[in-house]
Amino acid sequence: MFRLIYRGLRKINYAIDYRIHCIITFIRLKGNAVTCGKQFKSYGSPVLDVWTGGKLNIGDNVILNNGYRYNMIGRQQSCMFIVRTGASLVIGNNTGISATAIVCCSAITIGNFVKIGGNTVIYDTDFHSLDAMQRSDGLLDIQNTKNAPVNIGNNVFVGAHSTILKGVTIGDNSIIGAGSVVTKNIPANEIWAGNPAKFIKHV
Repeated sequence: MFRLIYRGLRKINYAIDYRIHCIITFIRLKGNAVTCGKQFKSYGSPVLDVWTGGKLNIGDNVILNNGYRYNMIGRQQSCMFIVRTGASLVIGNNTGISATAIVCCSAITIGNFVKIGGNTVIYDTDFHSLDAMQRSDGLLDIQNTKNAPVNIGNNVFVGAHSTILKGVTIGDNSIIGAGSVVTKNIPANEIWAGNPAKFIKHV
């Protein structure tokens, strides 16, 4: 009996929590001038920081899982989308993203029907210069940081806890194994895994 009561209260709590986060997400989307398609759903609220002159476009039927309650596979956090001035982040239709951080300084494109597992990070920048002398000077560090676009094709599955680095293209239908670090292009219809990620087999 107690278990039934507990589960009933949990459902009510979830319903209230979902509605509150819908309001918060709506405000964040509008406040960051995000273009959002039809049937967008966000369980929990994502962190959005779109700088002036940056663009974030979200397609139709996109689902985000944010925080400890949703897609509970460990290391829960909100999805984070950081788009800096002059950069463009495009998320295609029917894509699902869980507890993922995306930092876009140049251009990141995510295709249609993509699944991105929890705690994945996608960066199109090195964040800092690779030259030690330049890193010691804040302005030089910023000026000499290397950026390169990231392109993730259609029907790609990125396993949880993966890292996708700048300049990478992942072809259609490919799979990235959990915990992988992707440092170079991956052709279509292949499975890659490891650190750094290497070819495993064809799909």
